[in-house]
Amino acid sequence: MTIPSEMRDWARQLLTYEAAADKCNRSTEPAAFCAYEKLRRSLVSFAGIAAFQSIASRALVLAQAEVPSLCAVRIAVDGALQGWSDVQPISTDKDQAGSQRGGEDPPGEAGSILIARILSLLLTFLGEALTLSLLRNAWPDATFDDRNSGNGRRA
Repeated sequence: MTIPSEMRDWARQLLTYEAAADKCNRSTEPAAFCAYEKLRRSLVSFAGIAAFQSIASRALVLAQAEVPSLCAVRIAVDGALQGWSDVQPISTDKDQAGSQRGGEDPPGEAGSILIARILSLLLTFLGEALTLSLLRNAWPDATFDDRNSGNGRRA
């Protein structure tokens, strides 16, 4: 199951937004962790801890296929991430023979994949309107594309 490009874009947008936010800058937590926590708070207030824990657990399993170092991460009973500090960067550099050269992933790529998986599942189970509503609740100042607006406006 591939991640729709729009979900990857939304995930990167959230990580960029979080990286620029004062709250994350004052903290030692990476932007992906902060974005995850905002998603968790938004969805838990809407559907409860069990619903978020289910979606996050499934998203993590799907993301682990793309980022094996995410196997160190666990979703707690309350939906919180555990083991995030053990995630290794994705190696993206290859030499001419195709061997890995040990380069690091673009910042937060593992987190971006996890967030995109969560967003993709939310879109599947809740639909676009409700998913966008949850995102706007968590990030009131952010702008997200609304494909269903019919007139090309940003929602």
